[in-house]
Amino acid sequence: MSSTEGETTAGGRTSFAARQVVCTGIAVVDAVFHVQQFPVAETKTQASAFMLISGGCAANAAIAIARLGGRACFAGPLGGPAGCEPMGDRIAAALTQEGVNVSGCVRVPGVASSISAICIDAAGERAIVNYRDDRLAEARPSDPAAIVATADAVLADNRFPDFSLPICVAARDRGIPVVLDADKPTRATDALFGAATHVVFSAEGLRATAATDDLALGLEQIAATCHGFLAVTDGPNGMLWLTAGARQRHNLAAFPIKPIDTLAAGDVFHGAFALALAEGRDETDAMRFAAVAAAIKCTRFGGITGAPKRAEVDEFLAGKAHLK
Repeated sequence: MSSTEGETTAGGRTSFAARQVVCTGIAVVDAVFHVQQFPVAETKTQASAFMLISGGCAANAAIAIARLGGRACFAGPLGGPAGCEPMGDRIAAALTQEGVNVSGCVRVPGVASSISAICIDAAGERAIVNYRDDRLAEARPSDPAAIVATADAVLADNRFPDFSLPICVAARDRGIPVVLDADKPTRATDALFGAATHVVFSAEGLRATAATDDLALGLEQIAATCHGFLAVTDGPNGMLWLTAGARQRHNLAAFPIKPIDTLAAGDVFHGAFALALAEGRDETDAMRFAAVAAAIKCTRFGGITGAPKRAEVDEFLAGKAHLK
């Protein structure tokens, strides 16, 4: 039974039978500034709003899944040890407050957690400066099989591939969906492609990985070595995907909105897509579900704090609500 068959609370969470998705990869503290236009050299820019919030592809996806009624777990490296590294403590506390299980986190002693400074302009676009200690990449999950033992799906980003790969392999061995958020440019021979059942690129990630501006051609090139489901999201230009096996091409137009803030929209999309697969939706329905969730998020300032509740997405899909 899928979580859509369970009872739904007023907050948008299902009261039973919710599917569990393990999200593995990066978690960050985001310092977000809302500005009229991006800063330029030798000037000072006044922000109209400021927030200190959770960030990072996998961590944001976990929050999105929890808000959409799933049971979310996050596994990834953080600075440590716990109680001695404030950014890592803040990340873990914020995830826990959102209902995300953080027992899969590995705290790396003597290392600072990742942090980003982000400017969001009047058009909702973003400019990001990130700090990440390379020593975080040395962390490994202690027991990948245990992490995915009760999972219905796994979502991985490709920021810490050596951490995420054994978790993806353990999930693949269990026969559950493994969704890869291919946001960071990589190679067509990336081992994560072989462990994933579904790969969803950002447009920037696909262009850089396939070395082409033609997104359809880029997917075809990746399909030569990656035999699962392949997709790319391209913001207001919509989504394109190739099914596994027959390699049929599908398109979905973006929902028309006035974007306020695109920060974390891709993370919401990936989280919603993984949850939909975990609930047993087919890939077309999962793409549409994810597109609605991401579009709603874009209408709200505040990065992942704008991720929607399940009821909001369901109401739109049922024709009872409209995006503004």
